[in-house]
Amino acid sequence: MGKIFYIMGKSASGKDKIYSILSADEKLGLKKMVLYTTRPIREGEINGSNYFFVDDRKLEEFREKGILIEARSYKTVHGIWNYFTVDDGQVDLKNSDYLGIGTLESFMKLKEYYGENKICPIYIEVEDGERLTRALKREKEQIHPKYEEMCRRFLADQEDFSEENIRRAGITKRFQNENLDICVKEIVNYIKSVQ
Repeated sequence: MGKIFYIMGKSASGKDKIYSILSADEKLGLKKMVLYTTRPIREGEINGSNYFFVDDRKLEEFREKGILIEARSYKTVHGIWNYFTVDDGQVDLKNSDYLGIGTLESFMKLKEYYGENKICPIYIEVEDGERLTRALKREKEQIHPKYEEMCRRFLADQEDFSEENIRRAGITKRFQNENLDICVKEIVNYIKSVQ
């Protein structure tokens, strides 16, 4: 029976980079579990690879069909952005292992939906000052930087990923992303030990 390896961490902790490295590692054999969002696509993102970029009508359609596993709405300086997971047939735990990425909140809903023994948390940590530096660098690279949104996310993550919430989610293992190569090796070893 397959498992979902679910990457989480505060913004600018390196989740997307780690996700792309792990999903490209053919030896791990992980299929991508792609989430949905109503936020605008960022420079360099690919629809269907990073996320499925859809509108609010599509979210409501999934809700009406009863295939919406979880959904989160964020009031940003650019309006409401939704992120959500749909039981759209892409996950078949009888035949494959999967790699997903999201928040503690989405992790908890997926754990409830698929079962605690089917989802394995991969929690990424980076020191806050370094995270803020990385976030600012990433935002400066955008054609239209959204600094207010970057600051809002940074502050919201402090609350969303509180120690209390991490404990409530049952996360006991953490991966420090001070050095990307070392962090990825530790995650790969963990995945192999659980597969």
